[in-house]
Amino acid sequence: MADITGSAGLDTIKAPLFREVRKGEVRKHIITLTVRNELGVLARIATLIAGKGYNIEGLSVGETHEKGISRMTLEVIGDDVVIDQVVKQLRKLIDSLKVKDLTDTPHVERELALIKVHTAAPRARDEVLRLVEIFRARVVDVSPETYTVEITGTEEKINAFIDLVRPFGIREMARTGKVAMKREGTPQEEE
Repeated sequence: MADITGSAGLDTIKAPLFREVRKGEVRKHIITLTVRNELGVLARIATLIAGKGYNIEGLSVGETHEKGISRMTLEVIGDDVVIDQVVKQLRKLIDSLKVKDLTDTPHVERELALIKVHTAAPRARDEVLRLVEIFRARVVDVSPETYTVEITGTEEKINAFIDLVRPFGIREMARTGKVAMKREGTPQEEE
């Protein structure tokens, strides 16, 4: 299991340098892909993963600093052996430039959530503002009855915040998929 630690305000997922692939063990995998920004790339990737009988639990896609190149972060729950096969097949796609399974590699991951919290009572407003400060979140919109809060961090941090504001009433919520990067200074693995 990955250990989540913080140092200087940064959460890093620490993992063993080498992993033992165990058949039948189902767990969450974080896969990053660098792809050409071409029509149909996402559909081909989704079809490949669905063809193995797995669902994409989280997905984040955006352009990189290089024109015409996008980075995807996929969160897939599955058997280690089958996910390894999926990674190998993803590498063979014509538009795939780089594919990595970061699951057992030290990496940094983040997620974003926008949460509209019911705050009609003055006491609720004070309490939600206190939680926003503690979790280093931000209020990005205010109405007479709600605060819309933006929070970024690990899945655990966001879930903890949601649990604490749930008693006030969550009117609406939107979450991104994870974005993840391998930590610098970790040994290179086969790509």
